Amino acid sequence: VLHSLRYLQVAVSEPSPGVPQFVSMEYLDGIPFDRYDSKQGRTEPQMLWMAAVVELGYWDRTPRGWDEGLWVSIRLWGSVGLEWVSVGLGHNSIGLHGSNPTPPGLHTIQWVCGCDLLSNGSIRGSHQYGCDGWDFISFQLGSGSFVADGAAQVTKRYWETDESWAEDLTNYLGHTCVEWLQKFIGYGQEVLEHK
Repeated sequence: VLHSLRYLQVAVSEPSPGVPQFVSMEYLDGIPFDRYDSKQGRTEPQMLWMAAVVELGYWDRTPRGWDEGLWVSIRLWGSVGLEWVSVGLGHNSIGLHGSNPTPPGLHTIQWVCGCDLLSNGSIRGSHQYGCDGWDFISFQLGSGSFVADGAAQVTKRYWETDESWAEDLTNYLGHTCVEWLQKFIGYGQEVLEHK
């Protein structure tokens, strides 16, 4: 891998003192370069070179442009099987339908998305959701298909039926993510050369 860009987002069902309900981190070549959390309510640079980014509106945004408030709802059945989850910031959301009540306790939803620029010039990308540390559903750019945990089969079938899911993810991972990766490489070139 020549360069990589990763977005990591974690939401918890029950915030606790000192723990925000939502955290988003962005990584360039494994180096965290910006961070957003629901307690601070703003994106902050984690590297000096990112503090110099003056792209219009960049520091006023929330993760990936989501700015209309966080809501999280997690419903699990049994101790592991995920039947329904809904995480959203504004109009961007993932919704998986079901009907079981949410068990008590702390639950997490994790999202990891990113792209790699390989030394031969090719691109690799993935988009993954997890719950309580378990893989739930993922999409790989190379195969253009979804891989789902047993509990996510309904969601997988729904997303495969609506071809726009795969099209949007393919476009994002193969183009938009790579464009941002190249921008961030430009911003942090000096640091990356000394890595």
